[in-house]
Amino acid sequence: MTVSVRPLCVAALLLAAACDETPPTSFPESLDAQLRRSIGQWNVVPISAPPQQDPAMVALGQALMFDKILSGNRDISCATCHDPAEHAGDGLALAIGTGGTGSGPARALGAGRVFVPRNAPTLLNSAIGLQYMFWDGRLARFGPPLRDVVLPPITGAVLASQGMLPVLNRREMRGEKGDVDVFGNSNELAQFDDTLPTAIWRGVMQRLLAVPGYVTLFNAAFPSVATSSLRFQDAAYAMSEFQMAALMKTNSPFDRYLARDNNALSVEAKRGGVLFFGEAHCSQCHNGPFLGGRDFSNSGVPQIGPGVGQGAPLDKGRGELVDFQFYQFAFRVPPLRNVELTAPYFHNGSFATLEAVVKHYNNVTTSLQTFDPATLPASVRDSYHGDAATINAVLASLDGRLQAPLHLTDAQIADLVAFLKSLTDPAARDLSGITPASVPSGLPVR
Repeated sequence: MTVSVRPLCVAALLLAAACDETPPTSFPESLDAQLRRSIGQWNVVPISAPPQQDPAMVALGQALMFDKILSGNRDISCATCHDPAEHAGDGLALAIGTGGTGSGPARALGAGRVFVPRNAPTLLNSAIGLQYMFWDGRLARFGPPLRDVVLPPITGAVLASQGMLPVLNRREMRGEKGDVDVFGNSNELAQFDDTLPTAIWRGVMQRLLAVPGYVTLFNAAFPSVATSSLRFQDAAYAMSEFQMAALMKTNSPFDRYLARDNNALSVEAKRGGVLFFGEAHCSQCHNGPFLGGRDFSNSGVPQIGPGVGQGAPLDKGRGELVDFQFYQFAFRVPPLRNVELTAPYFHNGSFATLEAVVKHYNNVTTSLQTFDPATLPASVRDSYHGDAATINAVLASLDGRLQAPLHLTDAQIADLVAFLKSLTDPAARDLSGITPASVPSGLPVR
């Protein structure tokens, strides 16, 4: 049988043989192709725009967020620890509640007060889509009810339920028995026993509805509810609506990249993204639309602060909750949207920069064992628990995904940081416009 071969094909084969080369069969995958393929595995999709909020509800929620009347001593508002000047956080390693002075990173403890055990997380992008609230996830969208307090049913996101709790906490907002407020009057909210949350919420509402400006705002926001029937859950819902309107910032370069704009990210950020969703294993915890918020991890973070519950002076995180003891030293994996703006990092603010965070993850065991407390703010340095027993206890339940070093180079660490910075919406850099000039109580906003 005779086989016919076209002359051009013969020539090509002879040329390849003469050069001792094999003709290429494929082209190298582009950086964009690598990144988009990696992203596709982790349910990372654009975040939908939030629904339009009722302006009357937003106005009420804004006033409540910034009004110190919600605190027992009338000296701290929700916005003290979630300050627009600090991108809806406070810039502190550990939060400072009632009795403190100043704002932001300059805020200081008052006489006889102690730190709130954990960092105040930013409220940026917390209004929708998150499964868990608080660092230990004790409030969940679909989880079991709280054991220490019964929350009333609230229409809306889990964020509205979260707003019910800080006013109950003595260290955060309510104050201690015997406290007096900024006017020298007895703090009536602090006199209630801790087992009476409904009475405390009712007391807060009595304060609010004694102010004519709040009666007007509540009636506008809840026109079908008689003033006498308003409850604190209505106030909490209004605050969540304000946060939805003011603090959802989802137009970062990364969002534009998800919308198919290949020029939205720098080459460094793209390389960092390939690492993030690939060999650096970040996306094993930080996945989904918000890049986190749906899981818990013991990330080998140094122990700092006064501690929580039975574990004090240590903080065992989710492991402190009843029925979750197997989560020793585990905390909610934070969502990473706008993470560049929300330092310091982790549940106790133990790392001040994104570079430090990535270096920690590069070799978690060594990072914990060699942690230098001199890198902490002076105010919390003495509360570092760096003894061998504590370090070994944390490492004993270290997340298995973090036990092996990553062996990232300095250049790769820089690329990862570039990617993390691409998650910043420019509109989140300056939130000063959401602070009202005044609030109905007449108390100072700042």
